[in-house]
Amino acid sequence: MKTVEFTRMDRGTKGDYALLEARNRITEADVATQVLSLLVGLKGPESGYQIDRLQHSLQTATRAERDGADEEAVVCALLHDIGDTLAPANHAQFAAEVLRPFVSPENCWVVAKHGIFQGYYFWHHLGYDRNAREKFRDHPCFERTEYFCENWDQQAFDPGYDTLQLAHFEPAVRRLFAREPYSEGRGQDLL
Repeated sequence: MKTVEFTRMDRGTKGDYALLEARNRITEADVATQVLSLLVGLKGPESGYQIDRLQHSLQTATRAERDGADEEAVVCALLHDIGDTLAPANHAQFAAEVLRPFVSPENCWVVAKHGIFQGYYFWHHLGYDRNAREKFRDHPCFERTEYFCENWDQQAFDPGYDTLQLAHFEPAVRRLFAREPYSEGRGQDLL
């Protein structure tokens, strides 16, 4: 494989950067595959839950779809926890950053903040403030995020639920990541 000639970016040529841009296009075309791999990587030990994280993600997306959510919101529901194993302390923000160039600022905000909103259901059992989400009460996406957690995310731990399989959602994931990415910074004002 051809490589650039430079060892410092300030010494790169137009040809070097054309080569890198072409390679970057190949990487961008493979993002959906990489994201799906992260999702499949959630399969495995339940960490105390009755289902694994992959089943939780599939179940959240299934609930969103059956509730009439649009395709973008369903994909966000599917991918909201892809950071669980790589970034457990900030998994919500991790997922939001992966999705940010491809989804609306509103959906990005929901994913980024779902962790603190989800805390409403259990943080008080651990000595934390279950109402920490209230600091966002006046945000335009508060109710949307509250709905996401109440109706899709916090209910999605049921081993008896008729959950759709990953193959059902894969085309939607591929369509989402095939979109032209939004310009850098889109949605920054919401986060």
